[in-house]
Amino acid sequence: MREFKGVFTAMITPFTDIDTVDYACLERLVEFQIANGVSGLVPCGTTGESPTLLHEEHNRVIAQTVKFAKGRVPVIAGTGSNATHEAIKLSQHAQDDGVDAILLVNPYYNKPTQKGLYLHFKAIADSVSIPCILYNIKGRTGVNLETETLERLTSDCKNIAAVKEASGDLKQMGEVIKGRRNGFSVLSGDDNLSLDLIKMGGDGVISVASNLFPKEMSEMISAALDRDLAKAEKINSWFSEFFKVCFIETNPIPIKTAMAYKGYCKELFRLPLCTLEKDEHRQSLISCIDRMIGNHY
Repeated sequence: MREFKGVFTAMITPFTDIDTVDYACLERLVEFQIANGVSGLVPCGTTGESPTLLHEEHNRVIAQTVKFAKGRVPVIAGTGSNATHEAIKLSQHAQDDGVDAILLVNPYYNKPTQKGLYLHFKAIADSVSIPCILYNIKGRTGVNLETETLERLTSDCKNIAAVKEASGDLKQMGEVIKGRRNGFSVLSGDDNLSLDLIKMGGDGVISVASNLFPKEMSEMISAALDRDLAKAEKINSWFSEFFKVCFIETNPIPIKTAMAYKGYCKELFRLPLCTLEKDEHRQSLISCIDRMIGNHY
């Protein structure tokens, strides 16, 4: 079973002026990420606006990402859903398309119990043979995957290989790291907590910020994993304001706006997501990017 370490970019999904997926732009983004040293790519996650992709688009974005990556880095496909049968279907399709792993978010809106979470994730893991990464993000789903439930799942499902911890609770993250089995990876779901997570023994991050700064995020996480904490802290300090402005409004609005500002994609979203609501937020984002580029660590 593969171990997951380093920076895995939660890819944006670029759109065209006629509201279709821009696959030519997606290919350029894949090349940009790989050329700048990321450890892997994560299409169709939260940052990829997966809730508003049609099933056909969802499947094709994953397939095309695999095609563009050409085996150079692993592709981890977001295939979670609040309906277990739908998550199984998406996961099996992604497996058939050749992904290296799948990312399974907590079921959202229907707020299952811990028993329901266990049965949901076990059913999906049992339906595929590739590694599964669970994605714990209470803030968006309304339910927390408790550490006891996670440990039961990793014991009963050997292909559950990692967790993306976005609970925002460092104590919980520490408990997960302390209780994990050998070879199980713990990845941060929050850029601003990734260094703290690695200091506790974690393995990396599924990153929003690396969409625009893949080289710098990769250098920071690599330094942290190598225990060059002075270098990691220096880069983390350089990133600190950007980590905040990336969530000045709902993700992925700020990061996609930042990518468009630097010419990597068009500033296009699919409703109900839209352009930044406040002009001062746009100015804060642009000013931050300009300062970072003008004052590199």
